[in-house]
Amino acid sequence: MRKLINSTYITLDGVIENPTWTMPYFDEEAAAFAGSQTDEADAMLMGRVTYDGMSAAWPQRDESDPSTGAAYFNNVKKYVASTTLTKPTWNNTEVLQGDLVQEVTRLKAQDGGDIIQYGYGSVTAQLVHAGLVDEVRFWICPVLQGGASLTAPLKDVPVSFELIGTRVHRSGVIIATYRPGTAA
Repeated sequence: MRKLINSTYITLDGVIENPTWTMPYFDEEAAAFAGSQTDEADAMLMGRVTYDGMSAAWPQRDESDPSTGAAYFNNVKKYVASTTLTKPTWNNTEVLQGDLVQEVTRLKAQDGGDIIQYGYGSVTAQLVHAGLVDEVRFWICPVLQGGASLTAPLKDVPVSFELIGTRVHRSGVIIATYRPGTAA
């Protein structure tokens, strides 16, 4: 069975939106870890908001430069959980039809590598509660951004996690990897 891995950049004050604030922290060490995640994943799962942001940004990047990651993101199989997106324009994208939990259960049962998911919102919350997320990796960046935080839209989603690993980068980024546990 494939693993569903959520990888989310987050500030000290819980902001995950528009992670351009990660750029000062995305050094060789972070790039190596990010590359290991994509090396293990042959599919990507997104909600509509993440799809809109990524599909606008990645096709503009140079695929011939391996340091950009553009070749991976533009060509990997992408699945979008959306009830409003009907005609995705980003290469190799499929909109999931029907019940989210059933569709992701089907994807996880297929042969293949990991399924990577970026960002933590309502799609991830639903999948955590259904027991379908195998790991959540929070890339905690040592910056305060201000604005809406991760917890604002997820007030009614209590979940506890078991810490299964940490990595501390020289830049100050901490990657905390958790396995979803039981509801808090």
